Amino acid sequence: MFNLHQRCVFSGVSAKCFVEAFSLCTPACVMHIATPGGKQPEYVDQDEASFRWLQDFRTKPFSTPLCLETIDGSRYDALLLPSAQGAMIDLASSQSLARIIRHFVSEQKPLCAVSHGVAALCCAVDEDKSWAFSGYSITGPTVFELVRRADFSTMQLIVEDFARDAGAVFSASQSGVVHVVVDRHVVTGQNEQSTLTAVQNLVLLCGMRKFQRCGEESAVQGPNNRTYPFCPNP
Repeated sequence: MFNLHQRCVFSGVSAKCFVEAFSLCTPACVMHIATPGGKQPEYVDQDEASFRWLQDFRTKPFSTPLCLETIDGSRYDALLLPSAQGAMIDLASSQSLARIIRHFVSEQKPLCAVSHGVAALCCAVDEDKSWAFSGYSITGPTVFELVRRADFSTMQLIVEDFARDAGAVFSASQSGVVHVVVDRHVVTGQNEQSTLTAVQNLVLLCGMRKFQRCGEESAVQGPNNRTYPFCPNP
């Protein structure tokens, strides 16, 4: 599942991040894209390679987004939120996404957010003001990175400040270098440079979860009466 934007100052899904994330996940699982209202994403900062990839991608039936408001989180095994500046606007306050995220946290399902996509996690605040990720270790765009932007003064959400205030353990590295945090079932990447490593960890978590489920459902008796998980090839 992927996120979208609202047409505003902060809008668009990072083309490079989306292409990397989708390309990595597709061989391992069936991908569905979901956006608010089922609108087509605007892919920004395209280079020649991502432009050609997206041209071909748009001809595929699976490029048509599902409506986020109709998504049933129980039907999905993983959630991926790529870098999208618009996440600070529409997804950070989306009750539909909050419902899905609460399900993923409750069931400890793999969840990954990269760069500005981490802002989308901020929507999962309960009525008592508690955040679903309080006590988790996460990363995301830092104040130091954001303050150098010309539009910093108009930002409605600073992920680092929100996360610290809401009880998460926020960590960061230098600007522009790979920094990924994995805490239980949650993977977060500080910036777009962290996309590859973050998504690889998401795929790994999905594989581990599948193996664990398989081991619970099917086991073989080994030496000394020990029980071992058994996962036949599909």
